[in-house]
Amino acid sequence: MTMEQILPPLVGGILIGLASLGMMFFNGRIAGISGIFRGGLLPEAGETLWRWVFVGGLVAGGVVMMFVKPTVFPTTFVSKWPVYVVAGLLVGFGTRLGSGCTSGHGICGISRFSARSIVATLTFITTGAITVFLMKMIGGAS
Repeated sequence: MTMEQILPPLVGGILIGLASLGMMFFNGRIAGISGIFRGGLLPEAGETLWRWVFVGGLVAGGVVMMFVKPTVFPTTFVSKWPVYVVAGLLVGFGTRLGSGCTSGHGICGISRFSARSIVATLTFITTGAITVFLMKMIGGAS
């Protein structure tokens, strides 16, 4: 592997770790995106602004990246839009069922040695691998 291949994921991982650490240190909160988003939709007093600023920062990062390196975004989609809608609903259901998402469990939970988060992350990864395998077997994805 070249440094050009190693550097972007390394820097990205460091930034995610620092952002998660900052969220815990300065806000006393776990940087679980689904929980932050849900709390923005079902707000408690004094809990709304920081949640929407956080979500806005995620969206803004994607928009900036679209201008900086547009080649990382697909210009055509493999499936039709209903497939993406169903997939999004299934992800949302799974996030609710698992009491969190990959960012909350996989990044913050595992770093805190949470047994629940380790099991949840292993479940996410296993389910994803099985889904990819099945989709390749039935010809739904390449």
